Amino acid sequence: MSENSTEKHEAVQAVVDRVSSWQDGATEGTVASELRKGATEVGVELTEDEIEKLADAIESQHGAVSAADVLSS
Repeated sequence: MSENSTEKHEAVQAVVDRVSSWQDGATEGTVASELRKGATEVGVELTEDEIEKLADAIESQHGAVSAADVLSS
């Protein structure tokens, strides 16, 4: 994995951790919106498919979500 890719994964994980920590019980639309906002803030581009996968994982797991695992599946 390249350094740039590692940095992207770390940035995405930070966004996922932040959103999942305070979004318990939020609607999927809210989670997806906050993921988009967070990705923009850290300068990472995520596709709509990636946003949907992450939002689904946050909604269903109600705990720690590994962005790398979710996006690699």
